[in-house]
Formats: sequence, structure tokens, C-alpha cells
Amino acid sequence: MTFDWKGRLEGVYGAFPEAQSKPVIGITANYDDSKSMLAEGYYKKVVAAGGVPLLIPPMDDTDTIINTLERIDALILSGGGDYNPLFCGEEPSTRLHSINGERDLPELLITRLAYNRQIPMMGICRGIQTLAMALGGTVRQDIGDTEGLIKHSQDAHRSVPTHSVSVCDDSVLHHIYGSRTLYVNSFHHQAVGEPGDKFRVVARSCDGVVEAMESTEMKSIIGVQWHPECIDDGLPLFKWLVAEAADYHAACNMHNRILTLDTHCDTPMFFADSVRFDRRDPKLLVDLHKMTDGRQDSTIMVAYLPQPKKDETFRQNVRFDVNGQKEYADLIFDKIENIVSENSQYLALARTPGQLWENKHHGQKSIMLGIENGLALEGDIANIRHFADRGVVYITLCHNGDNDICDSARGNNTHNGVSDFGAKVIGEMNRLGVMVDLSHAHEKSFWDAMDISATPIVCSHSSCRALCDHPRNLTDSQMKALADKGGVCQITIYHGFLRTEGEATVRDVLEHLDHAVKVMGIDHVGIGTDFDGDGGVRGMASSADFVNFTRMLMAKRYNEKDIQAILGGNFLRVMADIQKKRQ
Repeated sequence: MTFDWKGRLEGVYGAFPEAQSKPVIGITANYDDSKSMLAEGYYKKVVAAGGVPLLIPPMDDTDTIINTLERIDALILSGGGDYNPLFCGEEPSTRLHSINGERDLPELLITRLAYNRQIPMMGICRGIQTLAMALGGTVRQDIGDTEGLIKHSQDAHRSVPTHSVSVCDDSVLHHIYGSRTLYVNSFHHQAVGEPGDKFRVVARSCDGVVEAMESTEMKSIIGVQWHPECIDDGLPLFKWLVAEAADYHAACNMHNRILTLDTHCDTPMFFADSVRFDRRDPKLLVDLHKMTDGRQDSTIMVAYLPQPKKDETFRQNVRFDVNGQKEYADLIFDKIENIVSENSQYLALARTPGQLWENKHHGQKSIMLGIENGLALEGDIANIRHFADRGVVYITLCHNGDNDICDSARGNNTHNGVSDFGAKVIGEMNRLGVMVDLSHAHEKSFWDAMDISATPIVCSHSSCRALCDHPRNLTDSQMKALADKGGVCQITIYHGFLRTEGEATVRDVLEHLDHAVKVMGIDHVGIGTDFDGDGGVRGMASSADFVNFTRMLMAKRYNEKDIQAILGGNFLRVMADIQKKRQ
């Protein structure tokens, strides 16, 4: 031991070293006898793994929790006493041990808020139970020794592994350790019962007790029932968490520098349900809180007009008392403007790319306006100027059904492509600086519009037919032509346009994106989620997932310039070019 602390201080000051930036790992502290405390293994393992530990006392003040989460890059939910079963609606069993009520509510709150913010997490012993309790799973109050195979509360020293667990081959845990069998220590009698739909079990002991679980949503969350901070073989888990924290920190910093735009969301479809955009509304995939969680800057919110079928009226398909399509679109835009006005501290309208950047500079999220289905024009060319003056940046020419402008991919070939009226619509949109959007258009309508339009064409929410054979998707030839004309294809996150069989996930979104980049080049692709219009898949389920999506792009070795292009830059370049031509 050295007592020359002044010499150590001189060494620090003498060289003026620049401290290496390291991810900050928050660790929930235990509580006992009016003291907040933490076993040394947690913070020493974090330091050994390359992180900076920050101890978090058990406080249920939400402002304190939120401010703490703003300053950490990952969260460790530490071990400790039992959970009060009342938090999951159960009465205590006779075998329940002592609970630690001081920790329960604070840790359930911080876990849920960290989950909303996509912060990487690791739960240890009590911590895996915290993950389950907070995120839809259940906890067994006492596993006992009824199976008669394993003693789950060992007498040996905490550093000694005393039983084995079997690990799933396709798990992150297996990737970390490269083994199907791990030897672990055990100091518990509560355990996860059911993981819930946000997790899957990836390790069990031989008596079937859940020993580890991880996210089913491609999020950086792992829970383990043992105490890796106490054993020599525990460091890899901490290194995994610190690496995930570094990636999260880098993605968040990137979002501070770039501008992110989702080019198509259908949130107004829920306006008739009295939703609250300023709250974390469970009905919505896009609201102010979710945009903030995902560090998403802006979205193009559309007035969607359902195409009436034969013998139907438009009024039969909407839930507001309106006389016509134009009135309906105006009503939707009025409601968007009211939402913005009521939340002007945090939210603003934008009509140009420059206004998006200005709003970001002032700490505001942005909404742009779009129209999905040229039915809103009511057959009157003059209405294009009306909507252009309202700030509409694009009009999707049709939806699921032919209209008076063009044939739809799901229509009846009424015009054999773009109608004579449709040609005039495209010309007027060109003249007034409104983007022509061909998502939903029939292939013949696409090629007609490409010939007619004097400005680049966009597809605000379309995917690749080569990967998912759906008439709504674009062929490689269409994508190449779109790029040659200077336009963009925004990959959509609607499951039926991503794969024909099985569950679509964010991995399918990335495959479609990669394919579009290969066909069109990096300067002609982007993302149009179709959130709140049945868009959303596991791993990219709401606006809250945007920062995680950025992490996935970084993992695929897209650089910052590429990511800015994909997450809005390409679409905004085209928008700016078209708006410059407005007469």
C-alpha cells in the first residue's frame, strides 16, 4: 500500500492527461438499516469492464429518476431482498422471506423508464425479478426445494460456483460465453415465473428454474439469476453491458447531431378516439413521449382518406361528421395544428427542411403535413394550391383502390395508369412544389408518373418486391428508375410488405433497406414507418425504437453520413429541391 497520495495527485496534474471517455453504468443500491449501500463486486466489475459506476439510491421521485437516466448509458439492477407480492396483485405465501419495501417502487419505476428510453440493462438475482415485475412477467415467491435437485441458496462462499445452467444456442448469453453450460453461484429463493412477452428464457437449471432471460425485441436487456459480480467468470457479462452502453451513448450523441425524419405516420387515424399526443398514450405508436424516448426529431403526419368501394360513400368510411374529402383533410390538419398549439414548448409545425433544423435547435419536435390519397382534391386542381398553402409537403396519389387520378396497386385498372386528370394533377404539384408520392400506385401508374413529372418522385412508405412479392412493393427496375430521376424510396415497416410468411421483425426492415441501398445507392433510401397505420414490427415497434434502429445501422457499419441520409437527409434533399421550383 502507498500513502503518497500527493505524489499521485502531482502525477495527474503534471501531464494534463485527457480523461478517456467511458460509459456511465448506473447501479441500483441496496437498502438496509437506514443506509443505501452496494457490495463491492458490482462497481469493481464495472470498472474492470471499462465503465464508470454510478450508485443510484432507492428513491421514487420521478424527477430524480428521469434526471438520473439522462446521465447514464446503462443500468444494473442489483441483488437484494424479496419483492412485496402485492406489487403483482398476490398475497404473501407462508414461505416468503423478508421483503425490502424501500427498493420496490423506485426500482420498478426506474426499470420501466429505462426500458422506454432504450437504455441497456442487466438484472442480477433480484434484478432479473425486477425486470419481470416491471415489464409484464411474474415472480415465484418461493421456489423451495420441492424438485429435490438443487439447493438454490448455497452455503459456500459467494465466489464459488455450485451448480450449472443450460444456455440456449441462439441467445446473446451463448454469444457472450460461447458455451451451452455455465457454472454459477446461487443465493435466492424467489425466481422468475413467466418472463412475459418482452423476454424469453435463455437459461435454466436442471430443475427447470429460470436462470436467465433476454429481450425478445432486440433490445440490450439481460437478466441472470446468479451473481456474476462475485465470481471470476462474471466479467464477460459486465463487458457486454459496458460495450452496449458505449454503443447506446454513441447513438444518442449521433442523434444530437443529425436530424431524424419518419416520412409517413398515420396517427390522425386515432384522433376520433380522443387520444392525447402529449401523453404516453397506449393507443399510439407516435406521441410526444415516444418521439422523445427514441430521440426522433420529426414526422410527416398524413391525412389518410380511405377509398370508398363501389356503392359506398366517403362519409361511411370516416368517423367525423364531414360533407366531403377536402373538408375531412382540413379537419385533420386543424386538429394537428391544435395539438401543436397546445404543446408549443415541445412541438412545432414545419414546411421546409430548414424549419425542421430550426425547430430542433430550439428543442422542439416537428410535424410536417402530408395527404394519403389524392381523393382529398375532390377532382379540383385548385385544391392543390389550397393544400400547398396549408403546408402539405406531399400527396400520395392514391390508396387501396383506383381514384380519379390514377390506378392503385390494389385497384381494377380503371385508367390503365394515370388518368388525364391525374396528369394535370402531377403538373400542378410540380409547379407548386408539392412532392409526388407513388406509394400505393399501380406499376403502370408509376411508369406514367415517372414520364409526366418534371421533378423527382418519392415513395414515402414502400418496400422491395424482390424480398416480398407484394404489388405494393417496388421492383428493382422501379427503384433504379426512381433513383435515376433523383427520387427516394422510404422502406416501410408494415409486416405484410416485409415478408410473405412468418413474423416480420426489424431484421427484415434492415434487409429491405440493405437491398434498396444495393439497387439504388445510399443517396436514395430512407424510412417511412407507417406507424399508427398498422406499421410496426418487433424491434421497431414505435417511435421510441428509433435510437435502437440507429444502433443497428451502426452495427452494420453504416457511417454517420449514411445514417443521416437514411434517417431523413435524402428525403429532405429531394423536398428542398422540389420546393425551390415552386411558382
